[in-house]
Amino acid sequence: MGKVRQAVIMVGGKGTRLRPLTDTCPKPILPVLDRPCLDYLIESLAKGGIEEIILACGYRSEQVPLAIGDGSDRNISIEYSYEDVPMGTAGAIKILEDRLDNVFIAVNGDMFAEIDVKKQIDEHFRTNACITIALTPVENPCEFGIARTDDTGKILEFKEKPKKEEVFSNLINAGLYIVSKDVMKLVPKDQMYDFSKELVVDLISRGKKIQGHRINGLWRDVGRPSDLLETNIIMAHRKDPDSVYTGKDSKVAGSMLSDAVISRNSSISDSEITRTLIMENSSIKGSKISGSIIGKGCSITDCIIKDTVLGDGEIRNGEIIG
Repeated sequence: MGKVRQAVIMVGGKGTRLRPLTDTCPKPILPVLDRPCLDYLIESLAKGGIEEIILACGYRSEQVPLAIGDGSDRNISIEYSYEDVPMGTAGAIKILEDRLDNVFIAVNGDMFAEIDVKKQIDEHFRTNACITIALTPVENPCEFGIARTDDTGKILEFKEKPKKEEVFSNLINAGLYIVSKDVMKLVPKDQMYDFSKELVVDLISRGKKIQGHRINGLWRDVGRPSDLLETNIIMAHRKDPDSVYTGKDSKVAGSMLSDAVISRNSSISDSEITRTLIMENSSIKGSKISGSIIGKGCSITDCIIKDTVLGDGEIRNGEIIG
């Protein structure tokens, strides 16, 4: 089987559905158990043999290198590419075309993924596809791009965000592509162009072979606060059967916690926290919080908060919210 050593991660989106959290932080580095969400994806790529990663950055791009670094801690190289204006997922890769290997990985950076990348690479070379797309089943495929495959895994039809009556499959595009560089010739220069909505659909219409690869391992879209919260709780459960995570230098006193993630340097006292993510450097006193995300550096005293997202630095005292 062939080897793939290079990946481009697209991290330019604004993450509007995650506001107010993304008003101050780009979506890919929002935390999952005190690690940037993107860090788990980078770990999967490194385990799959990837040696060089280029991060195609856009919104609040200055924060990404500070959170992710240069890859030396994983013995890989991480470089950064910046676009002055949004060019779409394929357009951002087009900018890098001269730097790309003959076969490379393109991957959306706004997801949580623990994927066996090597298996997908092997399938790409075995089937001689021009693109091999990671696929995973979901309960509600209407929010994603769906794929219909034949018995060999070849993708016969692809449709982005279908209406309920248009759904023909529960297999969705998981956002990781093994790409033969030749297909980039179809991407126009200096133009907004989307990888899945335009390039993949164009290739299928031309009769090119697009292979689907069913992935195992945990995969979650983190496009909404509920997704980010659920991912944190799932990962907390791996560490503790009560799904409680307490980060470095966090303190909990006189409180009840269940399905709760308390990020580093936070303090919880005399409170009840259920199905909630408390981000770093926050203080919660005498409060009851459920189904919520509390942003970085918040101070919450004597409050009842339910099914709410508070942005960074919120100060609340004696309120009922949600």
